[in-house]
Amino acid sequence: MRRLAASVVCIASIAVTAASAVAAASAARAPAATPARRPKICVVLSGGGARGLAHIGVLEVLQRLRVPVDCIAGTSMGAIVGGLYASGMTPAQIAAMMRSVDWQQAFSDRPPRAALAFRRKQDERNFLVHFPIGLKHWQFLLPKGLIQGQQLQETLRRLTLRDDDVASFDTLPTPFRAVATDLVTGRAVVLDHGDLARAMRASMSAPGLFAPVDTDGRLLVDGGLAENLPIAVARAMGAQVLIVVDVEYPLLPRHRLDSALAISNQMIAILVHHNSDRQKATLGPRDVLIEPALGLTGSADFSVVGQTIQLGERAALAASAQLARYRVSRAAYARYLARRTARAAGAPTIRFVHVEGASRADRRTIRATLAPFVGAPLDPKAIAARIDQIYGLGLFQTVDYRVVTEGQGAQRRHGLVVRARRKSWGPNYLRFGLKLQDDFQGNSEYNAAARFLVTEIDGLGAEWRTDLQIGSNPKAVTEFYQPLSPRRRWFVAPSLRVEQRDERIYTRDVEVADFREREAEADFDVGRELGTWGEVRLGVHRTNGNTHPRFGDPRLVDPRFNNGELFFKFSYDQLDSVDFPRAGDTFSLQWDAYRTDLGSDVAFDRASADWLVARSRGRNTFVLWTSAGTTVRGAIRPTAVQDFYTLGGFLNLSGLAAQSLEGPTYAIGRGVYFRQVGRGGTGLLQFPTYLGVSFEAGNVWQRRGQIGWGGARKDVSLFLGLDTFLGPLYVGGGYDTTGNSAYYLFLGRTF
Repeated sequence: MRRLAASVVCIASIAVTAASAVAAASAARAPAATPARRPKICVVLSGGGARGLAHIGVLEVLQRLRVPVDCIAGTSMGAIVGGLYASGMTPAQIAAMMRSVDWQQAFSDRPPRAALAFRRKQDERNFLVHFPIGLKHWQFLLPKGLIQGQQLQETLRRLTLRDDDVASFDTLPTPFRAVATDLVTGRAVVLDHGDLARAMRASMSAPGLFAPVDTDGRLLVDGGLAENLPIAVARAMGAQVLIVVDVEYPLLPRHRLDSALAISNQMIAILVHHNSDRQKATLGPRDVLIEPALGLTGSADFSVVGQTIQLGERAALAASAQLARYRVSRAAYARYLARRTARAAGAPTIRFVHVEGASRADRRTIRATLAPFVGAPLDPKAIAARIDQIYGLGLFQTVDYRVVTEGQGAQRRHGLVVRARRKSWGPNYLRFGLKLQDDFQGNSEYNAAARFLVTEIDGLGAEWRTDLQIGSNPKAVTEFYQPLSPRRRWFVAPSLRVEQRDERIYTRDVEVADFREREAEADFDVGRELGTWGEVRLGVHRTNGNTHPRFGDPRLVDPRFNNGELFFKFSYDQLDSVDFPRAGDTFSLQWDAYRTDLGSDVAFDRASADWLVARSRGRNTFVLWTSAGTTVRGAIRPTAVQDFYTLGGFLNLSGLAAQSLEGPTYAIGRGVYFRQVGRGGTGLLQFPTYLGVSFEAGNVWQRRGQIGWGGARKDVSLFLGLDTFLGPLYVGGGYDTTGNSAYYLFLGRTF
């Protein structure tokens, strides 16, 4: 019995042991069947301006390795790239967008010239300096930044329109945080909800360069000042593994610290590096730090987008062994991508337009401009074009918009909320201009001008503009411009002008007399703007004047003259620039009817036209330009030189002295070629610089029937042109087939 009992106990022990082994084996196999939950991975993207384009290359490699991104935190350019990725864009889409952006335009407050109100385009032709100064309570005011950020904001808005206003950035396809700096307290501000485009814009607002962003009562600037590498922000989002990309500008060696600007930049870089080093010290063994070898690539160097992206890709590939630890299966990554791209299809219908932060007059103008979109599906491209038109009025610091939703269920409606901020340095503006011409033969002209513009005079946006000019051609002009509707299409514009100028008389290219002419003119015009591309204007003008001889026969010119005319003018202007046009067209046609019953000494009609076409390929630009004018009915007295057309001077028969040909009929054609040889840098080439040549053929005649190639004078010119902040500056020489030549130093508009 004892042996039997022992045998039973032994068998039982073996059974228990075997069962335990089976259980242990089963337990060992369990993780393979049900894997442990993968860690939450967060990507951290530093600031660095254009160097931040390397972030895109890192994101491309993460996608290639099938490493999912569960959350993302970024500062400055890191916030731009991170925010676009968080909104659902792929790395390839972000890269394509970055390559297509005109960065010079994006970091400018000026919309494309085609979007400017036609009145603002005409302002450009008269005044060379684009930078207006505010005048309020007899104090001069300046903008809070060199750039207000309109174009950058508009670019970001277009790309993130479907995520315009979200309760939390955690609801984006990839949860996101942007970091900015409170300009008042100096503390980091984590942006985690609201307007995505505005959050990205605030994070990149470099102080002094970009104007601060006013959000929730705080003035926000570039987050790099407080937290350029937001590792702690990512930790707060619940990250268990961090992939950190640092593209900060390196500290300069001693021999590069050779200017006040370099030393100031080094000081800022030291502060940023110390903060980032403290953040990087918190990284653990599971985290991955990627530092692309960008060398001394500048934070403003957006000319090498593709190269910078590749350097980011190269750095991520070098860390691929570490990154591969977080690779997921193809099926799991496909599910991850599906979650990022699952978005509502179709465009919402716009049911209303609300305007914030604008005066009553501005609200009426903005609503009238955007009224065609009410009741239509959302069209981001068309809306952006209208926003450009509103901004092109030249009255606003920024004009931004977003799509919002009101109501619930069947009462749910989509609409536009437009936020227009008047210029903080307005509503009155002072602008300056300078023009000079010297032919190095004793003939020179120097003029300095100032323009005072008063806006917001009434509910329709009336303006009062006064120009004062001193120098060789002193004058005073004042105009009251009164729109007749909120869209500001129809207008009336009474004006007064008093002016003095020289009238030189030439015989066979030799100056034989010089007169000083004084004029006083009163005008009343009525017109209509044709979108941003054109204008029709008609009116009545009354002029009285007299002349005083300086030398020469006084009988050559009328001592007194009177003109009264009805006029009609059609203008079209779609040039991209009036300084050095590279694309577009401009055309004008004018008819003047001088009548004795309007006060004119003699009755006659005349017509004139001007047409210019510019086309470019790469750095090369070709311009075809023709102008003509003639007396159509009646005749101009030989001594009424104030009514003659003139030729001579740079690009107007460049081999002749300025205005040395005059007559009742003229025609000239020009072919101009110039090539950009400098993009900006140091020394002479700190401004865009061009080398050019022109061929010109034209003359003045007594009658239209005399116009012909045989009677035309042929000239050529060679010139160097610089697009300076004071306006286009030319140095060149012209040669006429008669043997005349002229040399020029010219500051002012020619095209």
